[in-house]
Amino acid sequence: MFGIPGKQAVTLTPAAVQQIARLMARDGRAGLRIGVRKGGCAGMEYTMEFADSVNPLDAVVEQDGARVMIAPMAQMFLIGTEIDYETGLVSSGFRFRNPNVVESCGCGESIKFADPPPPATPA
Repeated sequence: MFGIPGKQAVTLTPAAVQQIARLMARDGRAGLRIGVRKGGCAGMEYTMEFADSVNPLDAVVEQDGARVMIAPMAQMFLIGTEIDYETGLVSSGFRFRNPNVVESCGCGESIKFADPPPPATPA
């Protein structure tokens, strides 16, 4: 839907690939669907859910046994994003390194995207 021909919408680090593939195998799922929705203190939040099938409008990224489906309404917000999985002493989880984000809240759960440019005015 939104994309750059010949280039995947998002990239996955080896740690993210390993975690997604593990979750898919453990639960017998087709993949992980990623989206965005309004919410949080910065205005938008990422969503992640298991998916049992691929929606025909999803952008699909497959890498070494891991499959990520990007919901249609999220595709334009996620182009160029790197998805990683980090393990720490206090918390572990997926991290999004998204060049389209201009602001995030202190908790790291909420993001703001750049406002689209105003429409050109006729001369």
